[in-house]
Amino acid sequence: MSQYAILTDLNRCVGCLGCSVACKVVNGVEIGSFWNKVLRIGPFPDGEGAQFPDVYTYFLPVGCQHCANPECVKVCPTGASHKLPDGTVQVDKSKCIGCQFCAMACPYGVRYLNETERVVEKCTLCEQKTAQGELPQCVAQCGARARYFGDLDEGLDSFVGAGKVSIGDDASYDAVNSQFCTYGEIARPYTEADVHHLPNVGNDPSFLYILRNHEWKGGE
Repeated sequence: MSQYAILTDLNRCVGCLGCSVACKVVNGVEIGSFWNKVLRIGPFPDGEGAQFPDVYTYFLPVGCQHCANPECVKVCPTGASHKLPDGTVQVDKSKCIGCQFCAMACPYGVRYLNETERVVEKCTLCEQKTAQGELPQCVAQCGARARYFGDLDEGLDSFVGAGKVSIGDDASYDAVNSQFCTYGEIARPYTEADVHHLPNVGNDPSFLYILRNHEWKGGE
């Protein structure tokens, strides 16, 4: 069994919302709905007693966490919400009756009812792309190289991002998106204490966030 996930290096994320826009475009997400939102966390004092401008802010992308033990799957009465062997959580629209039990059970509020189709939607981790060896669109379009995709069973340094391009190389759109780099190749040093998850209420969220030198607020 695999467990596909996304790793986001919050020290690299600039809050450009490129991941949100790319997700909406490639997946046809309707206006007013999001499979991936980017939250601004802060500003907070950068040390005890600090005042502006000695503050820090970071950006936190939030979507379906493709949990190892998803609450949404447990409450689905039809089996529409289900977990695949690659660890992702998917919705079979042909079985979904729009009851929204899964949306109510999700700890992160990342599911919603598509009013037109009367089915629940959420991030699929771009299953249509990863099945062909491509990256999820939010990873492929991350200009800051903050997002990486991989299998937790293979370790974080093996996670892959787009754009293994050096100074002087071809930096065209096609070149950047046809070359991959691993997180191990590009990451600044980090410790286990720098690796975080969204709050765990027994669902075991799979996505990871790395934040160095600042206090993690994502558990609140």
